[in-house]
Amino acid sequence: MKKVLLFTALAAALASGLAQAAEKLVVAATPVPHAEILELIKPALAKEGVDLEIKVFTDYVQPNVQVDQKRLDANYFQTLPYLTNFNEGKGTHLVTVIGVHVEPFGGYSKKYKKLADLPNGATIALPNEGSNSGRALILLQKAGLIELKDPKNALATPKDIAKNPHNFKFKELESAMLPRVLDQVDLDLINTNYALEAGLNPAKDALVIEGADSPYVNFLVARPDNKDSPAIQKLAKALTSPEVKAFIEKKYSGAVLPAF
Repeated sequence: MKKVLLFTALAAALASGLAQAAEKLVVAATPVPHAEILELIKPALAKEGVDLEIKVFTDYVQPNVQVDQKRLDANYFQTLPYLTNFNEGKGTHLVTVIGVHVEPFGGYSKKYKKLADLPNGATIALPNEGSNSGRALILLQKAGLIELKDPKNALATPKDIAKNPHNFKFKELESAMLPRVLDQVDLDLINTNYALEAGLNPAKDALVIEGADSPYVNFLVARPDNKDSPAIQKLAKALTSPEVKAFIEKKYSGAVLPAF
């Protein structure tokens, strides 16, 4: 009996020690699909000794600011062009860890069924952040609606439009605000994570959308001082696991595509 009690006590102590040894990792993410994907891998990371805490944000600025200030360990929501532009503009030095998925960027309308129906002088809403603005305008150029001075300028704004034959008017807003004006404009260019949150299905509802070859991969991002830490590397491995790939393909039906 004493041996059984001793064994039980030792097992409990060992379990307690393992629990205490789990490393806390606080990661910022936007709600869809990033936070959903992180929730999926929490159990697997717990088995690896990583206690993942997910902080959900609805903007694209604070997740970077707080990682840079070491209030958070990492974030998962952005593309490399956005990160590069943010680092240059804010003087931060955040780095990519691994690419996880692509969200084909699309344009939506409640008023029209196809791009050809857009009237002269139509109002088009698009993101006001540098890389997202450029991404939206490049998509419009590929669709033949406008011509940019530099077709490859990832940071283009409406000021960089060389030809606007239909006299479209552009309404620039923060990305998170774009779904709210869908009823008020003729065409609304919305980041896929916000489109999904608004109940839109990019694969079915978008009048124009990037192809599967989109270069805008969403990355796990950290700092130079912690990007190679065991916990961050375990997170990177979990995010690019077969389980995550299957989850993305099944849940998002082409609105989100694995990048690995």
